[in-house]
Amino acid sequence: MNLPDPAADPSVAPNEHDTPSPTAFEPLTAVQARVLATLMEKARTVPDSYPLTLNSLLLGCNQKSARDPVLNLSESEIALALDGLRQRTLVFESSGGRVPRFEHNFQRAVGVPEQAAVLLGLLMLRGPQTAGELRLNAERWYRFLDIASVEAFLEELQQRPAQKGGPLVALLPRQPGAREPRWAHLLCGAPAPELLAEAGGAGLGIGKGTELATQLATQMAALAERVQALEQQVQELQQRLEQAGV
Repeated sequence: MNLPDPAADPSVAPNEHDTPSPTAFEPLTAVQARVLATLMEKARTVPDSYPLTLNSLLLGCNQKSARDPVLNLSESEIALALDGLRQRTLVFESSGGRVPRFEHNFQRAVGVPEQAAVLLGLLMLRGPQTAGELRLNAERWYRFLDIASVEAFLEELQQRPAQKGGPLVALLPRQPGAREPRWAHLLCGAPAPELLAEAGGAGLGIGKGTELATQLATQMAALAERVQALEQQVQELQQRLEQAGV
């Protein structure tokens, strides 16, 4: 698979391909996810206008095309979401201009490759999608060779180990009459039970869909606990090294 030159990609900050230290991913709010994904989108589709001003970001978050759900956020809501994202180094504020501008730091902060970041950004903006829909919707972001390559990156995100923060996507049960199952991101936590229950009506049953949602939430909580335990062990080891004068 051919990868573009990171230096020529305006959505990739310097050293953005470096993998950060493993940490449990704290779920985003719906507004934070919309703000972050909009920055990721505009970095690729309108690079000449990137980084974005607060007003441009407001328009992008509230646009009616390529958004599911369509939102009507206020400037104060976006500013609050930006504050939270900056605290987590997911967003940076550019300096030097007459007005503040904002850029994302998603790949480095989360520790995923470019193709995976593209898929996560699309899932945050457009909601659950099939692998085929993701490949089509990604055309202006990144050109995947085929659907199989999309599925490969999705499966990698689904199988992401606890040491790296745990899974970032989940495969939803197939909807009634649908040919392909949809994928959902986990950046805001486990998918809503109604997503699984709705799909579970065909063969799985409503109760089975809800059960899957509960199981997924339990697995994510367990993974988060394991990551926190690993972080504690690393901190204790660092303290011992410091005490030993190493």
